[in-house]
Amino acid sequence: MTRTLAVVSAGLRLPSSTRMLADRLAGSTRRLLEEQGEQVEVEVLEVRDFARDLVTHLTTGYPPDGLRHAFDTISAADGLITVTPTFTASYSGLFKMFFDCLDDTALVGKPVLIAATGGTGRHSLVLEHALRPMFAYLRAVTLPTAVFAATEEWGDGDAGEPLVRRAERAAGELADEVRRRRPAGVPDPYGDPVPFERLLEGR
Repeated sequence: MTRTLAVVSAGLRLPSSTRMLADRLAGSTRRLLEEQGEQVEVEVLEVRDFARDLVTHLTTGYPPDGLRHAFDTISAADGLITVTPTFTASYSGLFKMFFDCLDDTALVGKPVLIAATGGTGRHSLVLEHALRPMFAYLRAVTLPTAVFAATEEWGDGDAGEPLVRRAERAAGELADEVRRRRPAGVPDPYGDPVPFERLLEGR
């Protein structure tokens, strides 16, 4: 059985600490699932790649093909990892725009690992004050452990050890949630058609 993980990274630069954290979380989750005998596919979505498509979607109401594929990937995933940089004590505008455009039922019941990066640990409250409420509104199953990575935590040795421990704990929670659930999938919009008789009745 193949499990799928979607990763949404909202970093703006290359290289990006946001993408580095996303890769670390995805790699740990994949390893833990594979240790339990699961096959895992990971698809990373870089939000900056969809900047123009998001504006098009907001102004026309129709997502271009690339953005539609990204949304379908998230809907079909067994688990979601989201990582945003912190700007002005909140998530980035592009990150918010991406989830504003996502269908509001796409994350219902889906396990989501939330994470963020920032220049200092003082920004870590973004996880509880901004990210967790947003995903609660979208009716996702937000995991208990959220991960914030400050600039100074990317060092080797003792400096980076707390980040490693938090990432492993969060990845373990996501792996457990994915394993105990039935595989996800994109609902077939034609799988449950309304009978013609009911259409004639106006219902």
